[in-house]
Amino acid sequence: MKTPAAGATRPHESAVAQVTGGVRYIDDLPEVKGTLYAAPILSPIAHGRINQIDATVALAEPGVVQVITAKDIRGGKYLASYVGDEPIFALDEVLHVGQVIGLVIARSVTEARHAARKVRLDITPLKAILSVDEAIKAQHFVLPTVKVSRGKPAAKIKTAAHQLSGRFSIGGQEHFYLEGQIAYALPQEQGQWLVLSSTQHPGEVQHWIAHALGTELNSVRVECRRMGGGFGGKETQAGQMAVWAAIAAQVLDRPVKMRLDRDDDFMITGKRHPFTYEYQVGFNKEGAIEGLVITMAVDCGFSADLSGPVADRAIFHCDNAYFLEDLEVVSYRCKTHLQSSTAFRGFGGPQGMIVIETIIGEIGRHLGQDPLDIRRRNLYGGPGRDLTHYGMTVEDNIVPQLFDRLEGLCSYKDRRQEIKAWNSQQQVLKRGMALTPVKFGISFTATHYNQAGALVHVYTDGSVLINHGGTEMGQGLHTKICQIVADVFGLPASRMVISASDTSKVANASATAASSGTDLNGKAAEAAALQIRERLARMIADQDGVNSSDVRFADGQVISMGKTPVHRSFEEVVRSAYMARIQLWSDGFYKTPKIHYDKKTLQGRPFFYFSYGVACTEVVIDTLTGESRVLRVDILHDVGRSINPGIDIGQIEGGFIQGMGWLTTEELVWNEAGRLTTHAPSTYKIPATGDTPPAFHVHLWTEPNQEDSIFRSKAVGEPPFMLAISVWEAIRDAVSQARESQQRPAAVS
Repeated sequence: MKTPAAGATRPHESAVAQVTGGVRYIDDLPEVKGTLYAAPILSPIAHGRINQIDATVALAEPGVVQVITAKDIRGGKYLASYVGDEPIFALDEVLHVGQVIGLVIARSVTEARHAARKVRLDITPLKAILSVDEAIKAQHFVLPTVKVSRGKPAAKIKTAAHQLSGRFSIGGQEHFYLEGQIAYALPQEQGQWLVLSSTQHPGEVQHWIAHALGTELNSVRVECRRMGGGFGGKETQAGQMAVWAAIAAQVLDRPVKMRLDRDDDFMITGKRHPFTYEYQVGFNKEGAIEGLVITMAVDCGFSADLSGPVADRAIFHCDNAYFLEDLEVVSYRCKTHLQSSTAFRGFGGPQGMIVIETIIGEIGRHLGQDPLDIRRRNLYGGPGRDLTHYGMTVEDNIVPQLFDRLEGLCSYKDRRQEIKAWNSQQQVLKRGMALTPVKFGISFTATHYNQAGALVHVYTDGSVLINHGGTEMGQGLHTKICQIVADVFGLPASRMVISASDTSKVANASATAASSGTDLNGKAAEAAALQIRERLARMIADQDGVNSSDVRFADGQVISMGKTPVHRSFEEVVRSAYMARIQLWSDGFYKTPKIHYDKKTLQGRPFFYFSYGVACTEVVIDTLTGESRVLRVDILHDVGRSINPGIDIGQIEGGFIQGMGWLTTEELVWNEAGRLTTHAPSTYKIPATGDTPPAFHVHLWTEPNQEDSIFRSKAVGEPPFMLAISVWEAIRDAVSQARESQQRPAAVS
């Protein structure tokens, strides 16, 4: 028998077409005759009262057709988000530099953008809150403060042999997707709409458009064949683009395209949430944590967006892989006059994990011990040490085994001694190393999103068309689902084709996010394919006088396992089924089992399972310039029974490098007026090819998932991002060793 499609490395389903220019993104599609173009009118100040919008000069510019503002909205004036606090266009006041006040519509992109700068704005400045400290002082929040507590942490800290406290901040991060935000709204007949959107959540875009246009959901069709990257930045914020384009198209009854240039994209769209932490920790002489209090101040920007679930997930993940028996976490969701922070790969997980890893690193240095030993002492264990602070039992903790395996693979102990010896001989360059774990919960914390639908069509020539509710942003979701369905039918993956994500095919689909794309949509597609296979099996069983369970599908053949096996080609069976009027298409549905939790107390089981990983990073720093470089990375990551090892390794590598960028080179800087000054590639540095570690080793931990996930695989989109916390800790280790050498007395000659 041939190797099954699932479990094998297979190229991305559109890889060849992408590198040869054969795929089409929205801006590559032929435009409908009469298409107009929208450009945004942006607020020049962080907070102010709008007195007048004077479009006289702009309207006189060549090619300009109309200026659209809030008064032209026929439906709801606010986006139909779960909080409903973000105006579609600025109403009476502006709330951040770059907030969209309206649109200029013109016959060309250049004309629209040029004219948008000619709109005159009379705005009275108001006091702007630009930091979480100011927000807390003013009690300026987008959502109520959340507190989760277990045990008596304050008392335990007081009685502990050692105490530490500290404060630090972690900045945000720009998504920097290669394909910028774009939408193309096309009026259809009888009040219907087709909107092409580069979005991770077509269902939400459909909902937002219908709300803004004042129509029903069945009148709006949203389609997305692929995105040129998303990383969370197109989970909610692609919706604004689609709504703006659709409103203009409704006013003018013409197709309208809106694509942001890179500078405007930076100024308008949200980023990863910046966090500021304060902590107090008590621990014993071995480094075991006895009590911990953490305060998280989350910079949410001017509206809630997804700040609630992001901040909640940071609370869920502030334990990372460690049992914290006495813990208190307080989370302030601060409202500032900056861009609205939004989803980003990891969705609060990185901001939760980094605080505990930082604390453990500090404990190790305080005690003069290797932080890895402190990490080992605080890991989750057996009964009595297996319950999270939110009430979920850690049933499959494999971090100790991962530590053991990677410690051997990367020669950790020998290299630490080598680094110590090397540093003792160097005056300027200092090396550091850290080995850190990841325990990441898989499921949407918004429980109702943990559902998916799919359609599978088998045609009379034996080819298969698949549609599901997930979206493809380069992560290989479509490829994996082709492999899954191919295995159900015993066909090569080359017989599978995926069609565009489309709200008219799978209704009410969840976002492709939370690392759950394959888990959810793979199960739904499998369910649809299994129904078709069972119909075919029953037909063959009736013909051959066997049970349907005795019919096998493999290598393009359908085999009835009677006394004498009968082989038929899949195509022959499909044609026979069609002639017998047997249904050759089906829908499939899946909802994640076992999950439940109280959204008020944050207690329960929010996750189906955990993905695990460990990473060891070695860095070198220049103590004179502050420059750092990652020299070597070793990763051991838990992928379960991998559907496509090649794609999984790519996700691990890409996630790690993106996380490394967040913690090293990527810095968002706002000036004292609230203007983002790092708004282009010239001022904002994402990792490039030259930043890739010269030694970069990725190993897969391939034990099947204990839970009944698709193919017994594990999610791999987000967890590897947090492996890059090892870079942060390695740099801190190098700084610590540099300080030790400076404090050492000079040698006597």
